[in-house]
Amino acid sequence: MEEARQHKFAPPKGAADLLLIRHGETQAAVRGQSFAMVDGQGDPALHPVGEAQAVAVGHRLRAEPISAIYVTKMQRTHQTAAPLADHLGLTPRVERDLHEIFLGDWDGGEYRFRAAENDPAYVRAKTRQEWGEIPGAETTAELQARVRAGLMRIAQAHVDELVAVVVHGGVIGAALAVATGAPAFTFHGAENGSISRLVISGDRMILRGFNDVSHLPA
Repeated sequence: MEEARQHKFAPPKGAADLLLIRHGETQAAVRGQSFAMVDGQGDPALHPVGEAQAVAVGHRLRAEPISAIYVTKMQRTHQTAAPLADHLGLTPRVERDLHEIFLGDWDGGEYRFRAAENDPAYVRAKTRQEWGEIPGAETTAELQARVRAGLMRIAQAHVDELVAVVVHGGVIGAALAVATGAPAFTFHGAENGSISRLVISGDRMILRGFNDVSHLPA
C-alpha cells in the first residue's frame, strides 16, 4: 500500500541553523550606581541564578553537533557561553554587531528603573515600538539593521552548520521581528537562558522556535 507521510522540516541545503541563546540573568541594578561600562553600554556580570541558567544551557546542548559559538562584547554572553564551550571544546567568537540595544542616557542600569516607573519616554517607546524615544538611544531601524548584518555574516560563514549564538533579549527580539515581518516589539522579552531558533537560507530567515525554557531550573 502506497503511503505519504507528513513533511518534516529540515534546513534547506546551504542554510545555516542558528540557536539564539539569551544570556543568563545578570546582577541587579542599584539606584545611583552604574554597571561597569563597555563602549558606553552597561556590562553587568551574571547573577548566581544566571550562572545556573548557563550551566543548564550547556547541559541541554552538549550533545548537539554545534560547529561554532558566537558571543558579543558583553561579559554576560561570554559567561553564559562558557559551560557549553567547555562541553564542546570550542572557543567562542565575538560578533561585533550583536551587542544589546544602545540605550543612550539610560544605559548602565538606569533603564531598569525608568521602565519600572513607567517613565513617559519608556511608555512612548513601547507604544510606538521605537527605541529612539529613549534619550540618546539608537533607533529601532538602526538596531534591526545591525542585527541582521551580524546574523548574515555568521550564516555566510557556516553554511550547512548548526551554530550557537549567545546574545541579548533586544537582539533576539529584533532578529525575529526582521525574520517574520512582525511589529518590532513582538518578540521582545525572551527569558534569560532561553533558546530560539532561526534558519537562514540566502537572504531568507525562517523562524523555527522562540523562548524554549524547558531546560532551565524551575
